Amino acid sequence: MRSINPFSLNLITLAMFCTGTNALAADFGIQHANTNSINKASYQCKQCVEPQSYTGSVGASAGVIYTDDNHSINQLGTGSDGAVAGVNSDLAYQGSGYRANVQAHQLGMDNGFIQIQVGQLGQYKFDLDYQNIATNHGSNASTNLWQDNGMFTPNEQTRVLDLELQRLRSSIGVEYNFASVLGLGLSSYARYNLEEKTGHRSASLTSPKPINFAEAVDETTDKFSAGVVLDGSNWLSELSYYGSRYDNNLGDLSLPYAPDVYSATPDNQAHQLSLSGQYRLASSVFSGRVVTGRMIQDQDLVQVSGNPIQNWDGQVDTLNAHLAASTRISHRLRLGASYDYSKRDNRSSIFDFTQFEYNPVSGAFKQNTAMDIDRQTLKTDASYHITSGYRLQAGYNYKQVERSYGEREDTLDQELWSKLNIRAIDKLTLDLGLSYSDRGGSNYQANELTTEETESLMRKYHLADRKRTEVNARSSYTPLGWLTFDGRTYYANEDYNATEIGLTQAQDYGYDVNVHAQITQPLSLYAFASQQWIESDQNGDQASVWHSEIKDEFINLGLGATYSGLMQDRLILGADYLFANSASNTGVNGYTTDNYGSYYSYNHSLNLYGQYLISPQMALKLAYQFERYFDTDSATVSPESILGLITLGDLNHNYNAHQLMLTFSYKLL
Repeated sequence: MRSINPFSLNLITLAMFCTGTNALAADFGIQHANTNSINKASYQCKQCVEPQSYTGSVGASAGVIYTDDNHSINQLGTGSDGAVAGVNSDLAYQGSGYRANVQAHQLGMDNGFIQIQVGQLGQYKFDLDYQNIATNHGSNASTNLWQDNGMFTPNEQTRVLDLELQRLRSSIGVEYNFASVLGLGLSSYARYNLEEKTGHRSASLTSPKPINFAEAVDETTDKFSAGVVLDGSNWLSELSYYGSRYDNNLGDLSLPYAPDVYSATPDNQAHQLSLSGQYRLASSVFSGRVVTGRMIQDQDLVQVSGNPIQNWDGQVDTLNAHLAASTRISHRLRLGASYDYSKRDNRSSIFDFTQFEYNPVSGAFKQNTAMDIDRQTLKTDASYHITSGYRLQAGYNYKQVERSYGEREDTLDQELWSKLNIRAIDKLTLDLGLSYSDRGGSNYQANELTTEETESLMRKYHLADRKRTEVNARSSYTPLGWLTFDGRTYYANEDYNATEIGLTQAQDYGYDVNVHAQITQPLSLYAFASQQWIESDQNGDQASVWHSEIKDEFINLGLGATYSGLMQDRLILGADYLFANSASNTGVNGYTTDNYGSYYSYNHSLNLYGQYLISPQMALKLAYQFERYFDTDSATVSPESILGLITLGDLNHNYNAHQLMLTFSYKLL
């Protein structure tokens, strides 16, 4: 098409002005337009007002559970025999810029939650959460010590209870966005969390013989956080506060013949103030964070002979800093670096304590020592795009830790790592990794604080020299559009080459395999398998040199299927099966011919369900879940097995549990 000269358009316009002077004299303002014959409804903006809508579903579940061990609560969500009921929901509302959401799962059962969020898009958001968490660590614990108002009283009648903890968590939070000022965005947030923990857990004391007992738990933890965020076109910053307070509502425990034999967990509190920011400059990003904190513990102490203080007056100040930078040198190369610094300054009170031994040089008094820790970590990395589908990454990590009054004042960790990402092979992705790290430091020696307690040749594994090598690989293969394989394997070896007594070597290796197949449109299958082995060697010295080999093994297997094409696509059937097994064995050579006892456990879990669509809005689901659980721990002993030892009895598990649940759901359209 031939273009028109802009100058010719100007001439045409001028001619129209010259020949239409009468028309130009009229007023064509919009206020004089004749709109009487126009159907205004046909021209209304459909996008200007957001339509109100409700989406999601609500439902209720009711069922029955049969189990002879409350440990099944960890798998089934509830462990009590008999009928159970709960409420489920996933509701959302939007309209005129407002948003609301309500989510609930098994609300009313031993493990359930509800979350409520309301707000206006881009202005504010308010949320309220409530969660009930129950965990069981041992059933049918038996004890002849009855606890009442902090007093342990022996009783001829055996008391049976569960080592079970109940957590009630609730939180409330708000976010608010202020109006933009000078092109800057300003927002704020605040949140309060409350957790109440009750129940029983296993504990032990010696007075004068070993006593294992069920410790009553009644604890409260409050957490509060708040902050403000200021951001511009290429930067943002945040100033925040975080605080927590722990209160133990139970005091110290006593025996009829000995007061305060067991000290309760002390009350404490912690506070943190943080300033962080991020800045983007062209192809580079810079970020930083500074956090200062204080931990306080000022609880009354159990009074014993030789103790000069009434309360601890403990205080630890912390300082953490983080700096990071990432820049793109070219379309192939990207570099990054980060630096972290943390300081733990123990400012607790120091007192003189009378000692039983006599030291003619320094006297008979010693002081408690406030131990400080400083950490510095430097990380660098590079990512290079070799060619299409190939990317190479490499990095170097440096970590230095300084400890006061320890067996080793300085430790230095250095690590080299590399990764190769391959995306060039059709239907296959590969990620290969390799790393090597070495830890050394200052001379390892038992100082004056640990000489009487620690063998001079013994090395603590987190302080000892160590060389670690790790290789890993991850892949994903899709040979057909309906079939996918995912896999991962890894191997790591740790060599504590300078240790004579203690951990000398450890190996950790395993694999994970996942398969998913969409056989037909209504039928899908999945299966997975994973195994992990951890093998470690340890040397010791008790009358004669001995050596132990510890072998841990974990297995997880699972498969499942879903079919959704029955009864004119109204019926959905599904099945899931999981098998888990773990075993730990310790063999000892040189010191004794008898090996340590082993730990062994396995779990079978089966879930069958069917969901029928009564209508596009209503559905009915029937689910059956079965659990077979067994474990045995040689460390668990009966009360009569060791003379003078008071135990909680046999805490091993061996049970079958069944759950049948019917759920009705209603979907909003």
